[in-house]
Amino acid sequence: MATAGGRYFGFVTGAALPVTVASNWLATAWDQNSAHHTSAPATAVLERTALRWLLELLGLPASSGGAFVTGATMANFSALAAARHAVLQHAGWHVEADGLFGAPPITVLVGEEAHPTLMKSLGMLGLGRSRVLRVPVDGQGRMRADRLPAWSGPCIVCTQAGNVNTGAFDPFAAIIDEAHARGAWVHVDGAFGLWAAASAALAPLVAGMARADSWATDAHKWLNVPYDSGLAFVRDAGALRSAMAISADYLPPQSESRNPSDYTPELSRRARGVDVWAALRTLGASGVAEMLERCCRHARRFASELRSAGCTVLNEVVLNQVLVSFGDADTTRRVIAELQADGTCWCGPTQWQGHTAMRISVCSWATSDEDVSRSLDAMLRIAARCRG
Repeated sequence: MATAGGRYFGFVTGAALPVTVASNWLATAWDQNSAHHTSAPATAVLERTALRWLLELLGLPASSGGAFVTGATMANFSALAAARHAVLQHAGWHVEADGLFGAPPITVLVGEEAHPTLMKSLGMLGLGRSRVLRVPVDGQGRMRADRLPAWSGPCIVCTQAGNVNTGAFDPFAAIIDEAHARGAWVHVDGAFGLWAAASAALAPLVAGMARADSWATDAHKWLNVPYDSGLAFVRDAGALRSAMAISADYLPPQSESRNPSDYTPELSRRARGVDVWAALRTLGASGVAEMLERCCRHARRFASELRSAGCTVLNEVVLNQVLVSFGDADTTRRVIAELQADGTCWCGPTQWQGHTAMRISVCSWATSDEDVSRSLDAMLRIAARCRG
């Protein structure tokens, strides 16, 4: 599957920037176990620098802790482990030492359209996939701030930056005000949507998000670095370190330098931060913003031309996601199957709020205006045949 090409729109999948392919090869040749500053100082410094740049780029608190992990699943896991530590510590319980047996119960709130990887992370943390409280969402999948339920005791509220179908954003300011007033920790699952904060044009979508307590995203999505690369950020760096750090007689002693493994689930791991550093060093803040805005422009063009041709666009295209129906469910599925077989571009199916749709996710630096034109021609040609 040509997922690194400019006409792959099936999942929210970036294509590795050329400089990050080179940096990935270089980091592989270095073959550093990037656990400790003492044993891998070069990659530790690059990760520290990349983390500082990321916090600045995304408008997050400069003192936040950060972790370079495999993807958004582990980024959510890491950030929520810090959340679990913090809310139970506030209740007088040391979860890393004493476990969850007998601990004060933690209430977890999620939106009705929370991503399944968030639920997986909650399950791995012992917080349960089924015991969460689901908050109703609106017609675009945004959590209803006016429908937050009552709770008491430790609580974690999980919000979303970028609905996986519509690209919509939860109303962060209202949710965070209410949650913080009631003593809850607020987490943001922003696998691709968090990057909107890097663009002045898109930043209004994430208004208030920086006041949350933790955030998760993927660099192998919209930053377009090679797999695998996820990022977790936690306002209270000490909470992340408390949840993740280990010590042993054979490991290097603690120093004033940042040890990457103090903030990640893994001890042994590759130097993921090198690719992030290379992308940011090459693109700069303006280059990242231009790449994001270009993808969103392509998404709006897809929506506009498909709508003009008589297709039904189901979502408000606020970011890089487009949901399109070609008629009834069977016709839409047939168009998708024939489009995939045609090979001009690749889009996948989805079920969203009772609709069968084709999902177009524009996330690649390599997608050009010509790619969009060729893809639209194929979509409309096949749709006409299937509907005729």
